[in-house]
Amino acid sequence: MYHLQRGDYIVSEQRGILYVVATPIGNLGDISMRAKEVLASVDLVAAEDTRHSRKLLTRLGLEKKLISLHEHNEIARIPKIIQLLDAGDCVALISDAGTPLLSDPGYRLLKAVREQGLRAVPIPGPSALTAALSIAGLPTDRFVFEGFLPAKSAARTTHLKTLLAEPRTMVFYEAPHRLQKVLDDMAQILGGDRLACLARELTKKYETVYHGSLDELAARAKRESDMGRGELVIVISGADGAVTTRAQDVSALLNELLTELPPARAARIASRVSGLPRREVYALATRLAGKK
Repeated sequence: MYHLQRGDYIVSEQRGILYVVATPIGNLGDISMRAKEVLASVDLVAAEDTRHSRKLLTRLGLEKKLISLHEHNEIARIPKIIQLLDAGDCVALISDAGTPLLSDPGYRLLKAVREQGLRAVPIPGPSALTAALSIAGLPTDRFVFEGFLPAKSAARTTHLKTLLAEPRTMVFYEAPHRLQKVLDDMAQILGGDRLACLARELTKKYETVYHGSLDELAARAKRESDMGRGELVIVISGADGAVTTRAQDVSALLNELLTELPPARAARIASRVSGLPRREVYALATRLAGKK
C-alpha cells in the first residue's frame, strides 16, 4: 500500500521497512525531498558515524534516534535492527556521504533483511561514483567499480595486473595520501597513455576535475599538491581491443592446458607461448582452476 504525501513523493504505509537512503556527498542542496521525508518518518537511523550524521540531521531540522553501524560493529548490530524491523519499526540506513554500500558498510545487514523476508526500499540520490562518471568524458555504457585499491604496494600492483585487459571503463576511490603512488602504479601497469579523469571534492567548494593520460596525471600530481587533497575518484578508460584479445587468447589456452596440467605447469607453457610474464599468467591460471 502506498499513498501520496506532499506532492508526488511516494511514501509507504507499511511498517518494518529498512530504507537505504542516499545523502549528500558535499552539497546539502543535493538532499532529495523524498530522502528528507523518509529520514523524518523513521523510528531509527543507522549511521556509519553518528557524530557526523547528527550534524546532517540537525541541518535538516531533524532530531532522530541514532545507532552506529560501521565495518567493525555491523555483525553485532544486525540482531537489534532485525528485531526492530520485526516489531514494525522503520529504520533508515545512511553512510557518511553518498549512497550506502558503495565502499561503505551495510551488505551484511541487507543480506540478513532479505533472509528474514523483510523489506528494504532504496531512496536513491547522490553518489561520487555516478557523479565522477557523468563528467569524466569516458565511455559509460559499460563500467566496473573497483572501490579502493589495496593499501600495500605489492597487493595493489598485483590487483592492477588483473585489470590490464579489462575493456570496461574503471572507477576507483582513493585516499589522498596514496594518490601519487597509485597514479604511478596505474601508469606503469595499465599504460601511461591510458586516458583518465581525476575528480576531487565533488559538489564541494574546491571541486576540481583533471583530465589527461595516466602519465600526465601522475606528473601533474607531483607538481600540484592540491590534487592529493580531499575525496578522490579516479576514472580510467578500458583496455583497447588488442590487449583484450591477447588476454582472451591466453585464457583460452590456459583453459585447455588446465584440463591436463596443474596451474603451475599450465602457466609455464602459456607464458612461453604468449610472452606474458609467468607471474601474471600463473595468477590467471589459479583463478581459472578455481572455477573448474
